[in-house]
Amino acid sequence: MAPDLSPRIDMKHVSPRAYDAVVALERFIHTTGLDERLIELVKLRASQINACAFCVDMHARKLRELGEPNERIDTVAAWSEGPFFDDRERAALAWTESVTLLSHDHVPDAVFHHAREQFDEAELVNLTMVIATINVWNRLAVPFRAIPEGYNRLKSASASK
Repeated sequence: MAPDLSPRIDMKHVSPRAYDAVVALERFIHTTGLDERLIELVKLRASQINACAFCVDMHARKLRELGEPNERIDTVAAWSEGPFFDDRERAALAWTESVTLLSHDHVPDAVFHHAREQFDEAELVNLTMVIATINVWNRLAVPFRAIPEGYNRLKSASASK
């Protein structure tokens, strides 16, 4: 029997002030000067770790809209095993994993030093804000079962056939 994956709570309507607070974080991270593709790669990786279907769908789609090749998007989950990412992206993805999985390894010095080789202090703080923000979104979308937009598009397309 398939699990019930219907939405539970629409946070935006139930608690608009809480929703607006997270939106304010989102707006901030897009003013930091970090590359939009890097931001989306980080969001995709954190969302994969957190098993957030809504966010994985959204950020993979945004990467495609930004011109990212499917090969790179498809291998974000295995970024450390392939040649698709440069040193800066690899440092950001390692930082993302470590910050997202805090209880796993508490962000080891090696991960920090690798990130600092690629990002100045302000960039690393801002990158960490990107990671914190997507983790907030994931922690809202998963328990409240936000439905991926891609699913809604597929469902609409099937209904019109």
